Amino acid sequence: MVIDEINWFLGTIWLFLPAYFANAAPVLLHGGGSLDGGRSWSDGKRILGDHKTVYGTAAGIAVGALFAVVQGNALQGTLFAVGAIGGDLLFAFIKRRLGLKPGKPLPLWDQVGFIIIAILLGSIVVPRPTWQQDVAMILTTIPVHYVSNLFAWGLSWKKEPW
Repeated sequence: MVIDEINWFLGTIWLFLPAYFANAAPVLLHGGGSLDGGRSWSDGKRILGDHKTVYGTAAGIAVGALFAVVQGNALQGTLFAVGAIGGDLLFAFIKRRLGLKPGKPLPLWDQVGFIIIAILLGSIVVPRPTWQQDVAMILTTIPVHYVSNLFAWGLSWKKEPW
């Protein structure tokens, strides 16, 4: 039935909302200096760059974890939040290694990197999401990330629309 599929999809989105909130929070709640302290990696390039801040990282995890508690899914939801922030940081690190400056796009990975790591980390808790839920969230994240970034850019919350 269509209603069953809609309910399944909405339930899947609900499950992963801590990752989404964690990923979005640093756009509004940032500062406190760069997370890498201005340090460079062995290749001479910045580890993460100025866009990844102490407050943004802490706020992302806190907002995601708080939402997870509200959901009644504290452990798994917090792992989704930590995974989302960790995934964002991982791909920032990779972008720096590729020579991309902070704020420059890395198509596809900018959109789904955070949710892939969130899925992996949140999946260590039983009951873990099904592979169908994982795929649905990866596919859903692409347009949601694009539209939400355009929205944040339009409100001048972000410097770039990606």
